[in-house]
Formats: sequence, C-alpha cells, structure tokens
Amino acid sequence: MGPGIVILFSLFGVLNGQGGKQISIDECCKDGRVRGIDNQDCTAIPLISESTTCRIVQEQCCAAVLEDNICTSGINMAKEQGVCDTQFTGSTCETKTAKMCCDCCLLGRAAREHGLTCDHSLSLGYQCGLVSRACCDDGAPDVETRNSLESQEHKSFIFCLFIMCTGLANCAQECVGNSTCACFKGYKLKPDGKNCEDINECLLGASNCRGGEHCINTVGSFRCQREVSCGTGYELTDSNNCKDIDECESGTHNCSPDFECQNTQGSFRCLPKNQCGDGYIQDAMGSCIDINECLAQTEPCRPGQLCMNTMGSFTCQRNSINCGRGYHLNDGGNRCVDIDECKGPDGACAGHGCINLVGSFRCECKAGFIFNSISRICEDINECRHYPGRLCAHKCENVLGSYKCSCTQGFKLASDGRNCDDLNECESSPCSQECANVYGSYQCYCRRGYQLSDIDGINCEDIDECALPTGGHICSYRCNNTPGSFYCTCPATGYTLAPNGRSCQDVDECVTGTHTCSVTESCFNVQGGFRCLSFELPTYLRVERSDTIRCVKSCQPNDIGCVLDPVHSISHTVISLPTFREFTKPEEIVFLRTMSPAHSSPQLSSDIVFDILEGNVQNSFDIVKRQEHGMIVGVVRQVKPLIGSLNMVLKLAMNYVTSGVVSHRNIVNVHIFVSEFWF
Repeated sequence: MGPGIVILFSLFGVLNGQGGKQISIDECCKDGRVRGIDNQDCTAIPLISESTTCRIVQEQCCAAVLEDNICTSGINMAKEQGVCDTQFTGSTCETKTAKMCCDCCLLGRAAREHGLTCDHSLSLGYQCGLVSRACCDDGAPDVETRNSLESQEHKSFIFCLFIMCTGLANCAQECVGNSTCACFKGYKLKPDGKNCEDINECLLGASNCRGGEHCINTVGSFRCQREVSCGTGYELTDSNNCKDIDECESGTHNCSPDFECQNTQGSFRCLPKNQCGDGYIQDAMGSCIDINECLAQTEPCRPGQLCMNTMGSFTCQRNSINCGRGYHLNDGGNRCVDIDECKGPDGACAGHGCINLVGSFRCECKAGFIFNSISRICEDINECRHYPGRLCAHKCENVLGSYKCSCTQGFKLASDGRNCDDLNECESSPCSQECANVYGSYQCYCRRGYQLSDIDGINCEDIDECALPTGGHICSYRCNNTPGSFYCTCPATGYTLAPNGRSCQDVDECVTGTHTCSVTESCFNVQGGFRCLSFELPTYLRVERSDTIRCVKSCQPNDIGCVLDPVHSISHTVISLPTFREFTKPEEIVFLRTMSPAHSSPQLSSDIVFDILEGNVQNSFDIVKRQEHGMIVGVVRQVKPLIGSLNMVLKLAMNYVTSGVVSHRNIVNVHIFVSEFWF
C-alpha cells in the first residue's frame, strides 16, 4: 500500500495544479463509475476536466465498474449452474474476465466442499484470490461486498497499474509491469508479446489423466474423460462419474415455445404451458382447441332445439333458423348475422392482412405468399419451382415467404446472392505440398521424389527409388533412400564414387602410392584393392619389367642346362575380373600374341600350340587359336561363371613346334583375381 499512497498523493498534487477549477480525484473517479454503471464506452466518455490525470482516473474507474459487473456475472453463473466452459465462449476480454471469475468461484466452492481452508497458498492473481476466498466463505459476493473488500486497495491498485503498465489495453490477459504482458495459467505468450494462446497439455504430456482415461484439451486447461461413455442423457463429471444431463437447464431440449421442459433421469419431457379452460382440449402441439359439445355429448339440448357449437361452449337454439356459411344467429336467436372472421389475435389469415366481407373474408397476403381461394389461407409461393433456372445460378432452396440460393461444392455465393464464384481451395492449403486451383475444384501435386497418395489424393508420399523395379540398377553398389531423393555408396575400401554419383570407380593404389608393397615386390592393381607379388626365377633368365614381368633366357658360356632348357621366356601378368551378374557367353580375357605369320612356308611345317598347364579350376577357361592381321593369336576365354572373391594362377604355354618337335616354349603365368562385385 505504500507505493500506492505515494502515487495517489502525487496525482492529487498534479490535479490541483491544473486548470482554474479545483476538481478532486474522487470526483473524477465518481464520474467514471457512473459512466460504467450506464455501460458507456470507457475510452470515449465525456471529460469533466482538461487534466490528463483526471481523464485517466475517469477511464480506469469506469473500466473497474464494467469489470465488476462482468466478474459478478461469472460468479453468479458459477453459483447457479456450477459450470463455466460451455457458458463463456469466445476470446473477448469481457468473456475471459467473466470466465476467470466463474472458474475462481468454482475453485473456492470446491475447496469448501472438500473441507479445505479458504486461505489457500495457491499463487493466484489478486482478483482471482478475492473471488475464490469469497465463494469459499459462502458463495459469490455482490458488488457492495466486493467494494467493501477492495475499497482503498482497488484505487491504489488502479494507479499502480497505470504507472507500471501504460500499455495495459494492448495486453490480452495480464500485465506484469514495465509494459510487459503475461498470460493466465494454461496459456502462453505469442511471439507478438501481447496476445496469448492456449497450451495443449494433452500434446505436451502435461496432463495427469489415469489409466482408462484420455486427455481432452480445453481452452486454458484440460480434462480427463474415461474411455467408456455414459450413454445418452448422461455426461462425465470432473471426477469421472456419470451425471444426468439437465437438458432443460442446458437448453438442449427440443420442446416448442408452448411447452415447458421437465427433466427426467437420462431424458426430459415436454409439458404444455397453457392449461385449457372449460370447453377446450389440448392437442399434441399444446394448443387449446375448441370442444364441439354438439358432437361430443349426447343430446346436449332439449328436444326441438338445435345445438350450435361456439368457441369454448355451445348454445341451444330453436330449430327454425339455419344460417349459412359465414353467418351465425344473433344473441336473440331470431336472425343470422355476419361472422367477423378477422377478429381474434391472429384472425383467419394467420398473421396476414385480413379483410372481413359479408358472409366471408379475404386475406391480403404478404410478399412471397398467395391466397388460396379454396382453402382460404395464404400459401407460400415456391419461387424455385415457378421460376426454374432464373433465380439462382446453381441451387435454389425455397423458404417460407422467399427463397435462398446456394452453390455446389467448389464454389461460393457471390455478393449478389444469386451467382456463384469459383472457390480457391488452395488458399486454405488442403494439399501437403503443391496445390493448383481449377474451376470448381483443385488438384494436388507433389515435388520431385514424391508421389500423390492413392488413398486421399492430398498427401504426398516419398518415392523409394531403391525399391523400384529398376532400383537395383540405379547405383553400382548400394542405394540409400532419403525423403524425396536417394544417394549411392560404394564399398568402404578400394572404390570411390564416380562424378555421376551412381557408379563406383576402382582406386588404383599402385598409381596413387597408397599400397604397402616392399621394394622387392611388384604392385598390381585389382578391382577394389591391390596385390604385392614376388617371383622366383632361374638365374639364367633376364628380367624385363613393363606392365607385365617378362624373364627372357640369357645363357652363360658353357651352360649346357640353360641351352637345353626349351623354356625361352617366363611372363607374369595380373588380370582382375568382376563377378558377372549375367554370364551368357564366353568372355575373352587374355590375348597371347605371337610373331609367327598365319600362313608359313609348307617346307617348314611349323606350328604354335597353346595349352593350359595349371590352375584351370573347374575347367573355367579354354584357349582358342585365331588369326588377326595375318598373325597367330591365342585367346584365353572364361567359359564358366566364377563367384568372387577368388584368386588363382593360370599357367599357359606357347609351344613352338617344328616338324612335330617342340623347339622352344614361352610360359605365361596369369594371376587372376575375381572381385566379389560386378563393377
């Protein structure tokens, strides 16, 4: 209260120092409260002083009265009906204030019912705490009681609030000082720093619902509802018990205005409001209709008299005069007089203009109605049937006394109320990705790498390129699907991804220098790796290094063993083969070229014979002799499929035969490495 008193005195000083007429701050507040009682707009009330301080006091005292009235309506709702959620809907400040007071009053009543103290330790707002304690002590306080509770505290609270929150009108719920906005419990501040939005405790897992219950989010809170329903006419309470729904109190009954609703367990009854007097009986719609005593009773009149039914009664007249339609006997019973059908609350025309005629009447029907001379009533004109296709562009619906136009799906009613304009459904973002508006409808489509769902035609589903029939050929080694795309990978060692992002290229470790061969070994690149090879050769063979290692015989003088050895050269070469995915025909892998012409002199009778000496596993290879460019060539072929990884050495012989005797031979050792991959 200290800061409030200081501010109050300072405001008195400012007010007394302005203008010629001395107006106290109480007079400014009193005028504002009178305006609030009259429900005037507190932001546009007439000013009684040019003082800015007086204007502020007027507006705030006016707003305080309106807030008191709104809060009182919420408290009364809590006392009379015991519920708040269904009564206060909307997001206006008035609705939020009324609901806050209603909820806080229910909180106080709940504390009293459970035997708890009214001075609880909950961190409620100032006004909520006052309402909760008042309802806990005994229900809702009236305006005078609340004024006595707040009195001086309310005034100082208003001025403190003005000094701390000059932007109070911009905050949706609460202002905590220094123009900073805050929200009630169950809400969170939006990014604009002023408005509040509901927190969905059910999605955040912040509810305390038990097993067998599911969480239902409400505005500013949540509730737990058991999964088994209570049945028609009952509802779940906050304690998960089934309670009868009072349809009469909640207004969910369908009784007509002439009937009164009476609640029953699980249902309700409609009882007629009007009790009919003598001579009347109530029909099923609750209306009082005349009883024709002349037909309902046996001989109501004496013999020689005629029974004449009247509204609510009957008369007995002598049977001498019979009046025609539109006439009845006068009170003396001696002549027929005209019946004024237009008399009565509704008359004979049921709300339309009625003109009484002698022995009859005529109705002046309202627009949209026409008089039926046979039934003598005003009947509705069905404009849609009388003027088909001329009133509405799409659909015409007849209503009592007029008609109403509507549009088919995909269109909206134009401003003239008759024509229909195309509805741009894409503005409401019905598609998960891309939307194209078409006349009367819309079409969803997807970005690259997605396809439209066959189920709803709205959502886009990722295309698994790796699972497509051609998915095995997209990547050389392994295909990895990603949302909207895919990427290829190669084996961890020995390969690198090609620039096209799909193929795998062999890494030549012998060229890049990443091999581990010693100086005495020769590095040979194979698919996916390398091999370090060393060879033991006779001392009389001279080594010639190139892509292959070739050792040529070079005999020393008097070396008879060297001279007699028919082997002229020994070669070592390396070849790397993939595991063929589709092996349909022989694959030519090695070409043994000779310097011998294909057509030698017949006198020489020389020939070259190719042979596989060792290493032909499962007869997977053969050699065929061929002529190319006039020279003899031996072609080594793979004739059977091989599954890697597999290593073998194929020892080949090129035998030079002269007159049926092998003069010399060349040995070719082919080191074959079969990769486990097809690339």
